[in-house]
Amino acid sequence: MNPNRLLPTTLMCLLLLAGCAATAPPAAQHAAAAPDNAAQGIAMLERVSWGVNGGSVRQLQKDGWSAYLQAQLHPGKTSLPPAVQAQIDALTISQVPLDQLVMSIEQKRKESAAVMDDMAKQQAQKDYQQELNRLAREAATRSLLLDVYSPNQLQQQLSWFWLNHFSVHQGKHNLRAMVGDYEANAIAPHALGKFRDLLGATVHHPAMLRYLDNEANAARRINENYARELMELHTLGVNGGYSQADVQELARILTGVGVNLGGDTPKVKPALQSQYVRRGLFEFNPNRHDYGDKQFLGQTVKGRGLAELDEALDRLSRSPATAHFISGKLAQYFVGDNPPEPLVARMAATFQKSDGMIADVLQTMFNSPEFRQSLGKKFKDPMHYVVSAVRLSYDDKPILNAGPMLNWLSRMGQPLYGRQTPDGYPLTDASWASPGQMNTRFDIARTIGSGSAGLFKTDGPQPQEKVAFPQLASALYYQSLQPTLSPATRQALEQAASPQEWNTFLLSSPEMMHR
Repeated sequence: MNPNRLLPTTLMCLLLLAGCAATAPPAAQHAAAAPDNAAQGIAMLERVSWGVNGGSVRQLQKDGWSAYLQAQLHPGKTSLPPAVQAQIDALTISQVPLDQLVMSIEQKRKESAAVMDDMAKQQAQKDYQQELNRLAREAATRSLLLDVYSPNQLQQQLSWFWLNHFSVHQGKHNLRAMVGDYEANAIAPHALGKFRDLLGATVHHPAMLRYLDNEANAARRINENYARELMELHTLGVNGGYSQADVQELARILTGVGVNLGGDTPKVKPALQSQYVRRGLFEFNPNRHDYGDKQFLGQTVKGRGLAELDEALDRLSRSPATAHFISGKLAQYFVGDNPPEPLVARMAATFQKSDGMIADVLQTMFNSPEFRQSLGKKFKDPMHYVVSAVRLSYDDKPILNAGPMLNWLSRMGQPLYGRQTPDGYPLTDASWASPGQMNTRFDIARTIGSGSAGLFKTDGPQPQEKVAFPQLASALYYQSLQPTLSPATRQALEQAASPQEWNTFLLSSPEMMHR
């Protein structure tokens, strides 16, 4: 450090931010299976994970790129830091099954509706809303803790990707009580597995069925909302070769597929009782199903109940249009806004050959020259920026309060479960690289860098948040990263007058804004 050469803090950070908005760091040079050098390895690690930290760098150096990638593509059960695991275990959503949780709070809501006293009724409604908010906050907290600390970083990234692809909005109905289970049990277990299994898990989850109104879809009262999004957003894509007639026929196939939030079983016609299905909150009510034959995507689907849905999902998940659409979206997320068509075609071929094995599709992408050439050019959306900053800053010190991270995501327009429309948050750079976004990121960098983020605040005595200079980024990581830093970034770090300023400069640098 040379305090005599120090530029004013605000000016220096604005210069860094301006550089970030204007250009991305140079792409790493194409290499074969292994990275050419430590800096390229860091860039590859940054893309596969939510962001590098000392532990991931050490793991990469120990195992080598090929073994590290295979462990990420085919993750096993791993342990979290005890303090993090204890936080997750203490959550209501970790202790109470979804059906019990929802039926309990819905029963209380019904009881409050019967209360005659207006003030008591208002208080009961307020309590109900507060409980839903608490459960949604628990879900978001658990999600962020896993993103920051889970060794299975690729699985966590893919969990967010699929949660965004099969998007639901927590503000509708009582979905705030369901989003945690939706992410943990419908999305995460299938994030790297067969696409057909993932698709089926979302179709059968009450959060999706409620969000896209399929619980209102019944014979002679058709609701096409879910059927349309299932083809346009989840499988075939907007140009996937289906017609409005296909939407109508899929809606007929989906009749009777809904949710049951109570403990009672509906009265089913005797001839159809064997077809009634109840699994948790999911319900197939044959009284509400259209048993006529359907013409879906050019083939007949014989009317026979819930089995029709399995046939339709098989057809959707194995369509060449789905292979191309899903591959293109994965490439957009991991490679760039407009991924090269030859890469997407190779990924789609792997999708079809492997019967939709997501890990295999990603292997094709990660092995490609297009992936290597894109390193360092992908602008981080708010989730990537926030999680990567915290991973880098608190490598071995588990945070105790995810509240600041939730607030930062809200300020930048990407709160978890907060996308109101079913298309999910945009994945393109232009959606996030704005002057207002950059100003907010500088504020976050300064807050984290100065040790005043509030990530360790609890109900008890408040420990001081301190980060040793210059170990906010581990020495191992920083030594590897240093050759990739621009002259302006290196000069800013050299001129930092304090540890806090050094941290702030690094967290607001152009290199920190890209992956």
